[in-house]
Amino acid sequence: MSNSRTPSPLEQRVLLRAATTRDAQMASAVLERAEFLPHACESVADLVHELERGAGALLLAEEVMGADEMAALTAALGQQPPWSDLPMLVLARQGANSRAIAHVMEEFVNVTVIERPMRVAALVSAVRTALRARRRQYEMRNLLEGLREADQRKTEFLATLAHELRNPLAPLGTALALLTRKKPPAEEAVKYYELMARQVEHMVRLVNDLMEVSRITRGKIELHRAPVLLDAVIDDAVEFSRPLLERAGHRLDIEPAGEPLVVSGDAVRLTQVFSNLLNNAAKYTPPGGRIGLTARHEGAQAVIAVSDTGTGLAPEMLKSIFDMFVQVSGTARDAQGGLGIGLTLVRSLVELHGGSVEAASEGLDRGATFTVRLPLSKSMPAAGRRARGSQDNNHASALEATVLVVDDNRDAADSLAELLGSMGASTLVAYGGEEALTLSRDHAVDIAVLDIGMPGMDGCDLARHLRAAPGGGQLKLIALTGWGQRGDRERIAAAGFDHHLLKPLNLPEFMGLL
Repeated sequence: MSNSRTPSPLEQRVLLRAATTRDAQMASAVLERAEFLPHACESVADLVHELERGAGALLLAEEVMGADEMAALTAALGQQPPWSDLPMLVLARQGANSRAIAHVMEEFVNVTVIERPMRVAALVSAVRTALRARRRQYEMRNLLEGLREADQRKTEFLATLAHELRNPLAPLGTALALLTRKKPPAEEAVKYYELMARQVEHMVRLVNDLMEVSRITRGKIELHRAPVLLDAVIDDAVEFSRPLLERAGHRLDIEPAGEPLVVSGDAVRLTQVFSNLLNNAAKYTPPGGRIGLTARHEGAQAVIAVSDTGTGLAPEMLKSIFDMFVQVSGTARDAQGGLGIGLTLVRSLVELHGGSVEAASEGLDRGATFTVRLPLSKSMPAAGRRARGSQDNNHASALEATVLVVDDNRDAADSLAELLGSMGASTLVAYGGEEALTLSRDHAVDIAVLDIGMPGMDGCDLARHLRAAPGGGQLKLIALTGWGQRGDRERIAAAGFDHHLLKPLNLPEFMGLL
């Protein structure tokens, strides 16, 4: 946990109240030789005062345990937090049981009675055991504090998530209402369609970030490693982030290394790292700010730094800023939006590449710098390799096929069928597995687009039935679903699907498959 702390020297002390000054001096000398931290107290009242500052164990002589002293000690120990059960060692006089000892045994649970005279080794062993138990209590304290902090972060994160998902829903609802009430002509309606497309894209980005964090934190992400030229990665990251930078009027200064920097990594994931850092800089920098990106060769590492003139970071945030659910308070984040998990993704992806990332800032309103270090590779990338594959911008020709669309969400099924129909396809729509099987028996189907999470017969069962039917081997099966984890992909592939697409539909990707 980010807030785990090592016990302070005060918390490791052995508070000592001996019968005489000489006894206190001798006991302190013995404990110091054993490398403990003794603190002799002149009275039980003094011991109670020191207890408030911190202690690892108490060592008391039976002779000092009067009624008043025990009442004060009982009251002090009664104020311990739930995780604490301070060990107490009592040096008892030889012989018959005393009332003081009996009272201590009744009042306190964590008590060890040592009869005098005793061996030095016995005293040292008892103190060492007590301090070891105390250290376990400190570990429990750290765990409980960490859980409380994580719970608070999750609460704040869920509130932020709800807020961020509502933000795009508001303009979507408004645009739909305007289209319904005004029924504007096509040329006027374009601006509403563009608005809706932007808001849907924003929601998709939020959901994708959540899925990425889930996969990475569970170790379910795989890197497709190859020699990668960092210049190409940085170019692509800048291209992805340019709309946000330009919208805020930021100036971007890039200082390349002056030599090829090649790392062994996943070009797509590395592009994601640097675009997230650039987006983060843009979000936390007031309009018209300056953002810098520098790359250099340092020993066996490539060092890439993204700096900004933005809101900066308080010293206590420099390490926790990369932790899950950490939110940076302030007007910049509130104005720009986001879930605050982009830097968590950055750290996880960089570490998967064997690198490191750190944050630096001179304080609030003084900007910040995020520095990524990646091990260099001796191999060179294949000619022309880029972080992203080139995309075919040609418009698709008419879709001359019969497509079966199956989804228990009627709006989703009907709208997709209408979209396919606008592209020239003949469409059939079913809202469940049995209905889809009936349609497939009565019509020749070329392509089937199936939802997976349907009640009754789910998409995987339906796919098996369609494959087993006459002519099912030639049928193109496409899963269009919200289920995208590795296990889901394996289950869907095993059911006979040719392709697996995630909702909401990415139209260029979909048309590429068709």
